[in-house]
Amino acid sequence: METPGSQTSLHRANLERVVRAVRMAGSLTQAEIARSTGLSAATVSNIVRELKDGGTVEVTPTSAGGRRARSVSLSGDAGIVIGVDFGHTHLRVAIGNLAHQVLAEEAEPLDVDASSAEGFGRAEALVNRLIEATGIGPGKVVGVGLGVPGPIDVESGTLGSTAILPGWTGINPSEELSGRLGVPVYVDNDANLGALGELVWGSGRGVKDLAYIKVASGVGAGLVIDGQIYRGPGGTAGEIGHITLDESGPVCRCGNRGCLETFAAARYVLPLLQPSHGAELTMERVVQLAREGDPGCRRVVADVGRHIGSGVANLCNLLNPSRVVLGGDLAEAGELVLGPIRESVSRYAIPSAARQLSVAPGALGGRAEVLGALALALSEMGDSTLLQGSDSALPVGAPAFT
Repeated sequence: METPGSQTSLHRANLERVVRAVRMAGSLTQAEIARSTGLSAATVSNIVRELKDGGTVEVTPTSAGGRRARSVSLSGDAGIVIGVDFGHTHLRVAIGNLAHQVLAEEAEPLDVDASSAEGFGRAEALVNRLIEATGIGPGKVVGVGLGVPGPIDVESGTLGSTAILPGWTGINPSEELSGRLGVPVYVDNDANLGALGELVWGSGRGVKDLAYIKVASGVGAGLVIDGQIYRGPGGTAGEIGHITLDESGPVCRCGNRGCLETFAAARYVLPLLQPSHGAELTMERVVQLAREGDPGCRRVVADVGRHIGSGVANLCNLLNPSRVVLGGDLAEAGELVLGPIRESVSRYAIPSAARQLSVAPGALGGRAEVLGALALALSEMGDSTLLQGSDSALPVGAPAFT
């Protein structure tokens, strides 16, 4: 026989299970909650009623499959999360609620090479300005997701050695920003967050195994395996930019020769075109000119696509993902770059892996990383704090976004 205590614990666990399912998805019908949690429809109905009466969730009429249904989402005033994305030349901040709605978002130019102190100071100021603009008190912030363009050591939480952020090596980004904002901060590299953003909101929706390739000052990949970001024991999984394409090629910032990055990253590609197109040329401008028919830019974009495709083929042979999502400015080139990627995959990947792979541009553009930072904060926060009126909260860790 179950004791009253165990019944209470079971009920609490079921409450948290429903809250977690809704928090991860943003909104679900009651039938979808039942399918994702394994609870009966009657149990879900009772729990949703209890959560609604307690102010934890909101229920609105909707339709599913042509039939009337009720959509369940977390209450708009249950709390907010913040996403912060440090790019090599920009800072972007977004504020969202627990129903996956973006309430405010802003970006500004930033040279992250200047100093980490300046970068975190700018981030703190922008976060506070956006919180004020939303009219929501800072006490409603339940977590912050932070993206940085470099590898994070899993054990220490510090930024690893990187030539992209030389002044940030050894810095603990989570501690730095958490100390300024006074709330928990969860940190990951920008490629992983790009993958998370596309997985939740963009071209990766409905896919459980994908690779998000970001081409900017460097080349990195965020890997999703069975619906979860794969970081590796040291946090460096996805460094596709350092796959060797030519052992006699240019010297890479990592010290090796002929890495994929030396054939695809902006810092190596732009000098090929600057003599004919000017020193102020950017990758965004290269893509624009390629789309307009400029022969030199089209050739360079196609070459970059073929090189990226070689790296993707290696991923196919090792991990067999079902989708590759291309992010960054290069994705705006569309088939000018996606076509050559597919050609290389077809040539170098195992035929069975190549047939199963789809290659798509990112749907979120430059917002992928900051939305991924929001998703990271949502996935890492606990469920107990969202439930009211219980002294028997069971701390249940939140799984990664699926």
